[in-house]
Parts: sequence; C-alpha cells; structure tokens
Amino acid sequence: MLPRFIIAIFLSLSIGSAHEMPQALYLKMLSKGEKVYRYLCDESKIPPIAASASFDELEEAVRKSGACRYLDSGRLKALTYYLLHRASKSAEAAGAKESFGPIDVPEDAKCPVCGMFVHKYPKWSAKIAIDGKEYFFDGVKDMMKFYIFDGDFPYDRSAIKEILVQDFYTLRAIDARKAWYVVGSNVYGPMGNELIPFADRKSAEEFKNDHNGEKILSFDEIDAKTVMALDGIDYDEE
Repeated sequence: MLPRFIIAIFLSLSIGSAHEMPQALYLKMLSKGEKVYRYLCDESKIPPIAASASFDELEEAVRKSGACRYLDSGRLKALTYYLLHRASKSAEAAGAKESFGPIDVPEDAKCPVCGMFVHKYPKWSAKIAIDGKEYFFDGVKDMMKFYIFDGDFPYDRSAIKEILVQDFYTLRAIDARKAWYVVGSNVYGPMGNELIPFADRKSAEEFKNDHNGEKILSFDEIDAKTVMALDGIDYDEE
C-alpha cells in the first residue's frame, strides 16, 4: 500500500503552472514511471537523490544523466515521481531523518491557532517541533502566528527543534528557515491569503510571476505586520 502522503501530491502539468493531481492519476503516473525505470533506464547511471533537491532539480539531473532511452517529457516527469517515491520508501526503511515527501500529519491533529483539523489540508501543512511535542498547522500563515506572537502562544522559542513547511510545487517537507515565501498571490489556502513556500528562490520567482505575487520573503523577513496584513489587518507592532 502506498503511503498516505502521495494522495495530495502536486504535478506541474505545464511550464510555470501547477495543478492538483487526483490520486488515481498520480497512481497511474507512478506505475508509468516504474515501467520507464525498469525497461528504459540504466540503473547505474541514475543520479543520486538528495533530500534537499527540488523536483525540478531532480528532473533536470535525470535528463542530463542520459540514463534512460526514449525519454520524452511525459516519461521523464513520471520517472521523477517514481524515483522520489522509491527514495522515500528507502529512507523510511532505513529510519532516515531526511524527508522526501510531505509532512505526515496525524488525523486528529488540530491547528493550535485556528482549531481546524490539519489532516484535511495536506498540501498546506506545516509543523513545529518543540522538545518532543509536535504542532501542526493548516498553512504557513498560522504557523508564523504561532511562532511570532509570544504573548498569545507562550513557549520557549529556543526549545524549537524543527520547523517544517512544504514546497508548493513538490510537496516535499523543507526547513522553514531556509525556504522562500511568496506573498500576495492569487492562490489561496484554507485560511485565505497565504505565505506560499518554496525550497529555492527560482521556483518562488516563477510562481510570483505566474500568480501575481507581490513579493518574495525569507523566513527572517516575515514579521507580525506581514502576517496580519494577509488577514486584512493593519497591525501596529508598537
């Protein structure tokens, strides 16, 4: 049985555009990718998969490797998803801490900011781990409220062990502190206007251009005023 995280994965069906892929279509793509791998590829030439690599980076690495014959764009994309799936299973079996897939959200996890069940919105999930306790959020915006507003959410920020968000295009869990965020786009999350996360600035730039984004911010540039403005509130930090 395939892991739960593949149900909500995204596929970029055209350049600069991302569409939600139904589960049945994803399973079909996964099967196609496996056939490409088995019958058209030289396994010894397949490039290694680093957890930090984006989907586009792996796709390009596979293309340049020359490991597979008759590799048109459709086969290449299917193969890339299959390779990511294989890598995630291998890492899971080895007990690796690196993430190759989305954040695994418990079904009963509620966002501590808005109270919504996070499991219902897997593609928007974010997570903060604090001394063995995990908090899940239905979007980066709520996660940043939990992180920024220490008066409303009192806890020791120095005890944070991990902050994760998901790359919008690949749904891979990434370090929130190293991610790039598009603000003011025409793509909305469960709680409306959102901070849309990406593993690299190039992907963020492409998304910003394609979806009328206003600006791109690093994690440290996101402040209370930015977060509250997403809710239409003019926040005065003084």
